[in-house]
Amino acid sequence: MNYPINIAIADDHEIFLDGLSMMLSNQDGFHVCARALNGKQLIEMVDRQKPDVVLTDIRMPIVDGIQSTRQMLAADPGLKVIALSMFDEENLIVEMLEAGAKGYLLKNAHKEEIIEAINSVHQNKNYYCAQTSARLATMIVRSRFSPYKQQPVELNDREKSIVKMICQQKNTQEIADKIFLSKRTVEGYRVRILEKINAKNIAGVVIFALKNNIIKEEDVL
Repeated sequence: MNYPINIAIADDHEIFLDGLSMMLSNQDGFHVCARALNGKQLIEMVDRQKPDVVLTDIRMPIVDGIQSTRQMLAADPGLKVIALSMFDEENLIVEMLEAGAKGYLLKNAHKEEIIEAINSVHQNKNYYCAQTSARLATMIVRSRFSPYKQQPVELNDREKSIVKMICQQKNTQEIADKIFLSKRTVEGYRVRILEKINAKNIAGVVIFALKNNIIKEEDVL
């Protein structure tokens, strides 16, 4: 993996933009190479600076995050885009994913999650915010966004059973008790499942399980 990861950030709220830029600039392995207040500026800066990862607000003046994502990816299909969203923008998050974004974060995400999301998409993995609602997960599954189409993932019956219980938010000990395995064995299963499906958290597991008919929508709503 090449470091530093060059990052461009776009948000029309300058205080948020300044704070996020400062936080990321203070992280080892990250370099903020461009900052923009709207989608038009972002497109121009990305064309000049060639960042690895873009964090962009969805609602922005002049050109919004959805349109700017489409234009940036048309020019550079290898660019990794993360959408920055508010709680009430589930439809827009889905549109961003359909436009080509690799992940999304709520704007109140913790620093550690922002860092994890950037590293994940830089490794060409999708990232779903840890606070993803069941409603948003089902909307993503119904959308044209299909992260598993190119690389089908096969799980055995035991792994599928554990995935179902993860989606039910059972912890490792509860799963171990249910299937009569040691906690350590279940922890090993969880790690391997997350690696197999390229998921970082429960949200990723739920979306994978819904996409692959391991669970039904009514199981999570």
